[in-house]
Order: sequence, then structure tokens, then C-alpha cells
Amino acid sequence: MQTVFSVRTSGQGLYEFTHSVSSWLRDEGAADGLLTLFVRHTSCSLLIQENADPDVQVDLKAFFERLVPGSDHPSMNYLVHTYEGPDDMPAHIKASILPVSLSVPVSAGRMVLGTWQGIYLFEHRANPHQRQVAAHFLATPV
Repeated sequence: MQTVFSVRTSGQGLYEFTHSVSSWLRDEGAADGLLTLFVRHTSCSLLIQENADPDVQVDLKAFFERLVPGSDHPSMNYLVHTYEGPDDMPAHIKASILPVSLSVPVSAGRMVLGTWQGIYLFEHRANPHQRQVAAHFLATPV
């Protein structure tokens, strides 16, 4: 089974779409197998992260902004690829060090995530985007 999830972003931050993935697996009658998710862009990432305390998302965003600030920051004046703005190349750098694909086991049609785990698209650009995440579920042979 395959599909594409659309995730609308409104700027930098984490956007949870666990419920959409769970609903798709349920509606398609998935059983046991492996789910692969792959983001089809070069300036955002995918994460499995805590979904109980929103401060985790705030801190992750702040950490990566400090780790890789915008090209308008003095420490980043060596960057050349700035055509689309000061967050352009920093977004590519963040996407190069964070995952762009995830594998999630599925048992009896449900993702085997921990109690506080959710699936997030991590948007690294300041402007809104419509992001696409390709999903492929491979059922375990019976």
C-alpha cells in the first residue's frame, strides 16, 4: 500500500501528523508489517518525537536554530546558497543532519510507537509550505 500525506506548514517548527498515518493504516486494513515514510523535499525533515509536552518542540526548534542560524547571522557569512533568503541554506543543512525517512513497525494495523511518541514533519523554512510525505506499507507475509 502506498499514499502521500500533505502537511501544510506555517513556518519553522514541528507539525505532527501521526493521526493521519494511523487513520490511513486503519482505513486500508493494514495488519503486520513495516511502514516507511519519506519526505519529498530538501529543506525539512521527519522525526519521531515526544508528543505530550509542547515544550519539547519549542526546545528542539530553538536548539537547531542555535546550531544552524540563518545566513544573515555573522557566523554563517560563508554561505553562498542564499537565493531564497537567509533560511534557505540553513534549512538544507538541518535537513542533511536530520532524518528524511522513517521506518515504523506495524502490528495488527497499529504503529508500534511508544506512549508519548508522535510522527512529525520538522519544517526548517520560515515561509509556509505544502509538504509531501510518501508512505509505503509492506505487509509481513503470512
